[in-house]
Amino acid sequence: MTAPVLALLIALSAPADTTRLALDSASARDSIEVRAIQPHEDGLQVALPSRLTLPTSLELQSDTTPRRRRKSVQVSEWYERRLRLHRYFAYTTVPLYAFQAIAGNQLYQKSNQAPEWAKTGHRVGATALATVFGVNTVTGLWNLWDSRSVPQGRTRRTIHTVLMLASDAGFAYAGIKLSNEAENSAEKRKQHRNLAYASMGVAITGSGMMLLWRD
Repeated sequence: MTAPVLALLIALSAPADTTRLALDSASARDSIEVRAIQPHEDGLQVALPSRLTLPTSLELQSDTTPRRRRKSVQVSEWYERRLRLHRYFAYTTVPLYAFQAIAGNQLYQKSNQAPEWAKTGHRVGATALATVFGVNTVTGLWNLWDSRSVPQGRTRRTIHTVLMLASDAGFAYAGIKLSNEAENSAEKRKQHRNLAYASMGVAITGSGMMLLWRD
């Protein structure tokens, strides 16, 4: 009785010669079976099986989440050139708005008695604005069509286009219809001024959203 107990104590305290790590085929992911074979001076070998269970947080989980590849969308090489031209022309509207507001205020208050610089300058400014809006309408719509397959920023581009087209319509009506009638009617001058300011406000909103709204 004493000999086996003594042999067991010696086996526990002696260094292991070989250690075999084997994956349990029934639960390869859950545990690792370790079996140490300890020699004994009398030739008796004692096998000490043990099982190491890995915590759930350390288990390797297979990546089953599907990964979407980015879809490459190609636009024409003129897209960037039109966009650059569109931006440069848009920047020129700021001083034009300011000048038109000053000259238009002179015409609104004094009508035919307004200074000559205001009469001539307002017509020149209106022509310049019409040119800028004409170029930007063409380049903007062209680029909107060219980027129709690009999902990123589509909502922003669409809202910007709608606002700028509304501003186009307001300026066109104020310049073509109301400008001539405003020379002889105070009520038409008021409508001309209010519609021009409203069109400026819509255009500034449409331009500002492109600077502040980033996708």
